[in-house]
Amino acid sequence: MTTATNRVKIFDTTLRDGEQSPGATMTHDEKLEIAELLDQMGVDIIEAGFPIASEGDFRAVSEIAQRSQNATICGLARANFKDIDRCAEAVRNAAKPRIHTFIGTSPLHRAIPNLTQDEMAERIHDTVTHARNLVEDVQWSPMDATRTEWDYLCRVIEIAIKAGATTINIPDTVGYTAPRESADLISRLIETIPGADEITFATHCHNDLGMATANSLAAVEGGARQIECTINGLGERAGNTALEEVVMALKVRNDIMPFTTGIDTTKIMNISRRVASASGFNVQYNKAIVGKNAFAHESGIHQDGMLKNAETFEIMRPADVGLSGTSLPLGKHSGRAALRAKLKDLGYDVADNELMDIFVRFKELADRKKEVYDEDIVALVQAGAPASEHLKVKFLRVICGTEAPQSADLTMTVDGEDKQVTAQGDGPVDATFNAVKALFPHGARLQLYQVHAVTEGTDAQATVTVRLEEDGLVVTGQSADTDTVVASAKAYVGALNRLIVRRQKSGKDTKEVSYKDTV
Repeated sequence: MTTATNRVKIFDTTLRDGEQSPGATMTHDEKLEIAELLDQMGVDIIEAGFPIASEGDFRAVSEIAQRSQNATICGLARANFKDIDRCAEAVRNAAKPRIHTFIGTSPLHRAIPNLTQDEMAERIHDTVTHARNLVEDVQWSPMDATRTEWDYLCRVIEIAIKAGATTINIPDTVGYTAPRESADLISRLIETIPGADEITFATHCHNDLGMATANSLAAVEGGARQIECTINGLGERAGNTALEEVVMALKVRNDIMPFTTGIDTTKIMNISRRVASASGFNVQYNKAIVGKNAFAHESGIHQDGMLKNAETFEIMRPADVGLSGTSLPLGKHSGRAALRAKLKDLGYDVADNELMDIFVRFKELADRKKEVYDEDIVALVQAGAPASEHLKVKFLRVICGTEAPQSADLTMTVDGEDKQVTAQGDGPVDATFNAVKALFPHGARLQLYQVHAVTEGTDAQATVTVRLEEDGLVVTGQSADTDTVVASAKAYVGALNRLIVRRQKSGKDTKEVSYKDTV
């Protein structure tokens, strides 16, 4: 009986319907890898492709059928013998093969092959019978079922069941229905059609109105025991029901939807990322379960609550889907508690005064960046209090472009006195370093100049590292800023400050040397 069990089968069609998304074509090897991940995850049925569509699709379905360890392997076929024969050949080596055949039954779809209701009914009988003679597991779908006349839908489903279909899928092909309609449709079909209680009803919902997941879950409450879905909701137009959404919804709300699946949810995030990479369709940041922000909290109030009790703002654990933990991304809305927690996670146990100093600079940075990353925080700590304040960049303006020479207008505090100079150089950084040398002549040699964009995007904070050597003394300065030239100047000056301290500790003379002596 369809409703006798609370076990819901998961039918994944990422490799068929998902790949039909324009631009989402996957390579043969990518399909094999994703199918293996689906099999390991515990997907009940993998719709591996449309064998008649191309030689590549046929090969992929055939090889997936041979490799599958646990899942039923299914191929799609239109309502004709040629499609069905090709599909049967593709899945024949599967331990559990399935043929999924379909035809559009709504008035709009019946008009395409120009078939009368009787002619279509006869074709359904003949093709389902033919499929059942080739494999024991046959799924039949009346495409655009939710816009098919009630009496005719009941008629053709009864024909398909009598012809040997073991699963009847009810597709909401254009994402037209609503949750209450979805539940009522399934329950009425089960109550009305002879033999309906002996087979499995399935639901296949598209997301054109953003209700695919809700419609699928409603169909389950109405008696469906198979949900057709894709990883990341990939699919035609606005996509399909997302596997991760229905599985986690059933897990989290088991109190009102007491249904189970065989899915290992801890593998969700891994396969989500792999499908995104293979298909070229990046997952939107705010997508449920698998989006970058699904377990991220930036608001200071939310972060404080999360630090005290994660259940205040999360209804599932990140580990449930394969994540190591919650993310508390720092931004301009974050507070000191979140910053202290982040510093502790990064290995920095700071005193209150030091925290306030870092927090002030963090807020300044956060006002310029959309998100402050872990690497940004490390850079702020490392670039915090310099070794000394003999030298300090007060003002810097550079002129650069296609016409040389470039120039730097620098004001620098030298032992409490402001000094200003304009210098030229081969590029803005060279001009800036020349300006520093002009205001504080020294004999140190530049051993290393390195720029690293610690985060992504055009507003990335650049960390600049400068290493100087003078008479065997080697010092390093590092600074971070969204302006690379500013970071360069501060890193250079930071290294010089450390050099001054090293000179004093080593007992070497701190006299200034002329600019012409520098390298």
